[in-house]
Amino acid sequence: MKKMLTSLIVFLSLSSAHAQTASKPVKLGVLNDQSGQYADAAGPASVEVAKMAIADFGGKLLGQPIDLIFADHQNKADIASGIARRWIDTENVDVILDIGNSAVALALSDIVRDKSKIMIVSSAGASTITNEKCSPNTFQWTYNTATLARSTAKALLGQGGNEWFFLTADYAFGHAFEADASAVVKANGGKVVGSVRHPFNTSDFSSFLLQAQSSGANVLALANASGDTSNSLMQAHEFGLLGQKSKMKVAALLFQITDAKSVGLKNLQGVFTSEAYYWDRNDASRAFGKRFFDKIGRMPTMVQAGMYSATLHYLKAVEAAGTLDTAAVLAKFRSLPVNDFFAEKGYVREDGMHIHDYYLLRAKTVEQSKGPWDFYDVVATVPADDANIPRDHSKCSLMKKS
Repeated sequence: MKKMLTSLIVFLSLSSAHAQTASKPVKLGVLNDQSGQYADAAGPASVEVAKMAIADFGGKLLGQPIDLIFADHQNKADIASGIARRWIDTENVDVILDIGNSAVALALSDIVRDKSKIMIVSSAGASTITNEKCSPNTFQWTYNTATLARSTAKALLGQGGNEWFFLTADYAFGHAFEADASAVVKANGGKVVGSVRHPFNTSDFSSFLLQAQSSGANVLALANASGDTSNSLMQAHEFGLLGQKSKMKVAALLFQITDAKSVGLKNLQGVFTSEAYYWDRNDASRAFGKRFFDKIGRMPTMVQAGMYSATLHYLKAVEAAGTLDTAAVLAKFRSLPVNDFFAEKGYVREDGMHIHDYYLLRAKTVEQSKGPWDFYDVVATVPADDANIPRDHSKCSLMKKS
């Protein structure tokens, strides 16, 4: 009997040791726009924050080194799909991170599900990714069009901004933003008085802004991103739509700190926006902002801060699972709480959305600003439950309705 017990203890010890040692290194792939319009908001710096998270974790996982690769999808779904298939089939990538383009994210969601891998989106925002087209293998970590639209629209409606005109990028991301924000405006007693769609990477917004000017709207809603947002905002000031004497406010539905730097504080007057992270919100956000600044030379965008948080949470999930088996990692990824500088009391919902608070930001005046990256006052915290699509309104088949 004693012999049998000794053998059993040895067997269990070996099994435990085996469970904590992977047969291959865990491999992360950052796939995003490395050189185009979204490169400043995510791009190469998102690779650097993933490296920071890996270093902070210790550089090893399940007894093996942590590998990281990256690639530029050039904002093309076919190129991204080819890279993703090669990564999974021949390069043993376990998780694909960041993405940076909603059409790309939707194309890749099917691939990672079919191949039983994981995708964590930080910088692609269409709410369909975790709503109508949700997948058990795909997550949105930082934001989506619904969360930012709900946060900003509710706040501006409360300040009398009840007549909206949308300037919308003519692709999946822009369409989703306009639809999400319009629904909030109408549900809360506001009115959409007009909208116009513009091509991706537009340089001349004059004809679109003339339509906004003649609409009589008191809110110009920018349902676009990056260079398109910056250009439309600067040209709106040139046209006299915005500024200290204008009755029109701006709902910049996705406006990263790199966009604010590009536009300049003078052209931010009247701007309200919502973000999941702002570097000057509290001591923890300032500490990460300083680390990033020391490495990159500027403050991090919301999606770059989210990339760090998402990468670290994935590594913790693999460690807790004790294996690279996708099903086991997914279970831990969903069950582990999120408490870091990015999200306090965050959690992952069944639809794949990382549920956390958002922050309503209002542009400071030039006189109020104390430095080159001091753009905003944090006007309010928007609680997670107010910002996210309510459980009962979700169209995700994975969601349990209350």
